Amino acid sequence: MKLWTGRFSRETDKTAGDFNSSIATDSRMFREDIDASVAHASMLAACGIITKEDGEAITRELKTLKAQFESGELAVDPDCEDIHTFIEAQLTERLGDAGKRVHTARSRNDQVAADIRLYLKKESAAVSEKLNALIGVVDSRAAQYAGTVMPGYTHLQRAQPVTFGAHLSAYSQMFRRDSGRLADAVKRMDFCPLGSGALAGTTYPVDREMTAAYLGFSGVVSNTLDAVSDRDFCMELAAVLSIIMVHLSRFCEEIVLWCSWEFGFIELDDAFATGSSIMPQKKNPDIAELVRGKTGRVFGDLTALLTVMKGLPLAYNKDMQEDKDAIFDAFDTVKMCLDAFTPMLATMKAREKNMLAAASGGFINATDCADYLVSKGLPFRDAYKATGELVAVCIGLGLTLETLPLEEYKKACPLFDEGVYEAVKLENCLKKRGLIPPRSKP
Repeated sequence: MKLWTGRFSRETDKTAGDFNSSIATDSRMFREDIDASVAHASMLAACGIITKEDGEAITRELKTLKAQFESGELAVDPDCEDIHTFIEAQLTERLGDAGKRVHTARSRNDQVAADIRLYLKKESAAVSEKLNALIGVVDSRAAQYAGTVMPGYTHLQRAQPVTFGAHLSAYSQMFRRDSGRLADAVKRMDFCPLGSGALAGTTYPVDREMTAAYLGFSGVVSNTLDAVSDRDFCMELAAVLSIIMVHLSRFCEEIVLWCSWEFGFIELDDAFATGSSIMPQKKNPDIAELVRGKTGRVFGDLTALLTVMKGLPLAYNKDMQEDKDAIFDAFDTVKMCLDAFTPMLATMKAREKNMLAAASGGFINATDCADYLVSKGLPFRDAYKATGELVAVCIGLGLTLETLPLEEYKKACPLFDEGVYEAVKLENCLKKRGLIPPRSKP
């Protein structure tokens, strides 16, 4: 069945029909299409556009269809053009003329726009739930390692002492912002396009607010051309998903580094690592690497959406059928990555001794040494120069700032005294910055 056969005298070429078909992609929206059709039919009956009896019959049969879909009793016909055509064909087959009335005052343009908004609201809620679960794990691990000293890095060079808990908490902040961005995008999407028709509204006395309220939308899209041609919400959601993947990828990059023998900061649970087909000693962080790799896939989905929409005149164009493959794939990929990443992080073990050993080298307390001189009244730039000279001396002698004799300190600046050793202790450096809590008294 095609919904547009009246104008045409020849059957669609099979190749053209297959090319035009979207049912392989949009069939996942069968629940949303049925729910939107129930809302539409109920509104039509309430407004007297169709009879109450037809409205009740359509609603009843749509709910039966939904149950049969979900139980597996009813399968989608792959030869149908799209899920909307299939569901209407089923109604017509079962109800006759009553089924044909479901599309009164509706176009596939506003129908599709409503379905995809409903579907993406549900998908956004699922991603939000998974993000919140990840945030909970990150916060838990951060609290666990609140006092674990490690080197902080800039330019991938040891910079200043931090704690592993503080490092992990930085990612918690990123994911919290992601959650907020996702919620903001959903708010802007939460308007119902039904009642807009193909582009110019409808001559029937429809109640758009009734339909929107039935479906749980916060309102209606005010401009009918915009209602059917807008895919900003797809692009915005894809952008949010891309940023989530940026943060996951950065985290994964660090996990890959930390797992290496060169760092040795963490060990992944065996359940979230793989081996080599030829090298028996290997334990590879493949999950982290795959998440990092799949980031490009989500970026590609965003680029595809931006490219599809960038040159389209108002209102609907068939190009927009490409929106679903891209945005569905982006959501599928992010959910998959969150599902794999969260338990990997939850079971990860920190090698605290290795972190402390790394923090003890690299002169990451040099800034604190300079700040000590500032506390004695020396201008910071002079204190910076004196400390740089001390670092060079330490490198030449094979010592650290903690083990350098006081006479060497005084050669660089006579303001140094025994107090410098307390100033450059890593634990004190962290306490002064509020990065580790004070030890509780027994």
